[in-house]
Amino acid sequence: MAGLMIEVLKSEKVIDSWNTLQLNFIQILCSLFLITSISTIYFMSRPRPVYLVDYTCFKPPEAYRVPFSAFMQHSRIILSNEPKSVEFQMRILERSGLGEETALPPAIHYIPPWPTMEAARQEAEMVIFSAMDSLFKKTGIKSRDIDILIMNCSLFSPTPSLLSMVVNKYKMRSNIKSFNMSGMGCSAGLIAIALARDLLHFYNNSNAVVVSTEIITPNYYRGKERSMLLPNCLFRMGGAGILLSNRRSERNRANYRLLHVVRTHKGAEDKAYKCVYEAQDAERKSGISLSKDLMAIAGEALRSNITTIGPLVLPASEQLRFLLSFIARKFINPESKPYIPDFKQAFEHFCIHAGGRAVIDELQKSLKLSAEDVEASRMTLHRFGNTSSSSLWYELSYIEAKGKMMKGDRVWQIAFGSGFKCNSAVWKCHRSIEGASSDGAWSDCINHYPVYIPEVIKL
Repeated sequence: MAGLMIEVLKSEKVIDSWNTLQLNFIQILCSLFLITSISTIYFMSRPRPVYLVDYTCFKPPEAYRVPFSAFMQHSRIILSNEPKSVEFQMRILERSGLGEETALPPAIHYIPPWPTMEAARQEAEMVIFSAMDSLFKKTGIKSRDIDILIMNCSLFSPTPSLLSMVVNKYKMRSNIKSFNMSGMGCSAGLIAIALARDLLHFYNNSNAVVVSTEIITPNYYRGKERSMLLPNCLFRMGGAGILLSNRRSERNRANYRLLHVVRTHKGAEDKAYKCVYEAQDAERKSGISLSKDLMAIAGEALRSNITTIGPLVLPASEQLRFLLSFIARKFINPESKPYIPDFKQAFEHFCIHAGGRAVIDELQKSLKLSAEDVEASRMTLHRFGNTSSSSLWYELSYIEAKGKMMKGDRVWQIAFGSGFKCNSAVWKCHRSIEGASSDGAWSDCINHYPVYIPEVIKL
């Protein structure tokens, strides 16, 4: 009887042990399922990395270059009855910071200029197709591999669109996600980058191409209004093609990773929205190329942008100084000067939109940058002029051509646009880049730069 009881007890222990083992196994499975689910949700909700595989910049043919003497000779012929307008353009050109090798499209070389729709399309085809062809050659990507295509050109927006022109030229897929952006000014290039980033965060395993340009031909002005003559002196041919990707296969060969894009739009403020019109009125009355009101609005937009981007990139020490300065101005002395963080602790390189000499001067002063920090912007303005939204890519190309871009370096691109807008993009270099490529925009002249640019060039 006792033996039977012992056997029963043993069997009950075995059953209890088995039940315990089953319970533990179920708990482990549940834990693994929970961990897997949380990890999956986390990684799926986390934004996918966006890589800048490579980019190209349009290089105008030598025949399209416009030396100062040729520009002024044409102005005297076209505006023969408006000597004051000719003199105004000469004063602007003397102080512009542009060099002798900037380029205008063929239609503007005619006397009188021939700014027709057909000529504008010819310029667009030349700039955009050249940039795209170079991008295909440089990256090895095929048109069928492009999932997202974004075109930004502010002032020339024909039908069919420039984007449709590209799709037709390269016979791209019918299901390509395409976006044509216009009317957003010189900061549109970074808006296009922001759009591409958002789309790449949503669509996995995709390639995106951004084409950034401004077409000069239809916007050449032949009247006597000074504010309208100003763009004739500053804007020149330019364009860029940029390949972005979130594919893991592109990570190893990508040059940069996109860290942040910060957009500031002051259009809700009447003063900011109307600042361009007010600036034009001031220019008509005084002949000043950039009104103080316009620069003040730009300063406000820049400060708003800095306030947003600062916590994302600055070290803790700089953030603390900025916070204490903000508190002091808010509660102690509103008249005290705001603390401008040392952004050189966050970035090794700066690409400031080459919109004009005054823009670069103001940014250098506001951000307390050295002459070397803004060298890429000044030299881009000198060599290529104001190429609008694509100027940032000529500047980045300049830094690379000089052999200054090292692995781990961070780059801050910043641009201004009508509305009023201030947009920023932050990139981190994935690998050191060795000098100018043989077919790059700077390949034939990088050894001549930097050059000395006097305050005034007497014509």
